[in-house]
Amino acid sequence: MPPTWLTDLSWAALALAFASAAEIVYDIYVHGYRQPMRVMEAVWPITALYFGPVATVAYGAWGRAKASRWEAEHGEQPRRPFWTVVAVGVSHCGAGCTLGDVIAEFAVFGIGATVAGLALVPEYIGDYLAAVSIGIVFQYFAIAPMRGLNLKDGMWEAAKADILSLTSFEIGLFGWMALVVFVLFPNPHLRPDSPVYWFLMQIGMMIGFATAYPTNVWLIRRGVKEAM
Repeated sequence: MPPTWLTDLSWAALALAFASAAEIVYDIYVHGYRQPMRVMEAVWPITALYFGPVATVAYGAWGRAKASRWEAEHGEQPRRPFWTVVAVGVSHCGAGCTLGDVIAEFAVFGIGATVAGLALVPEYIGDYLAAVSIGIVFQYFAIAPMRGLNLKDGMWEAAKADILSLTSFEIGLFGWMALVVFVLFPNPHLRPDSPVYWFLMQIGMMIGFATAYPTNVWLIRRGVKEAM
């Protein structure tokens, strides 16, 4: 079983993450800093579910400043360096992966799917399929309005922009998940009903963010993925 200190740390990290997500949601919908790209109103709080206060700070610096209300109050939007443009692009991909992973992890746990006594392979399959599905939808609502595309063309362009990005994200996350299963907690294995499981998934998603970053640099520079 995980040590008590790790369980306490996990509860604290999860509580901080949910509080950070709630703060962003409150700012968007109550303070009125609505995003020009509506899908980002989901991306920012989902990012806070694994980055916590770091996402809140990033939202204040880059997300809030993109809101239409900002221009009314400040006259113009501040220019952002390229690395922040890429970081926001990764967060968009990461939000789809995160949402897909959460849904798939609970689904695999609920049905009790295993291969060779381990849930890792079903989790990999479920996580990836859910991430692809949700990620492409998220990307569609970013690309299609900006390019004026119909549903068919928009979904195709979204797939081209997001599959490589989310695959890079999942590579980092899946590598970390394997490390957790085979090295950190080989017996007994952690399950999604443990706060430690989700704390370690937060770390895995941060690692996924890092492995997806170089891919997004390439995608944005090639014009395959829109700068956000």
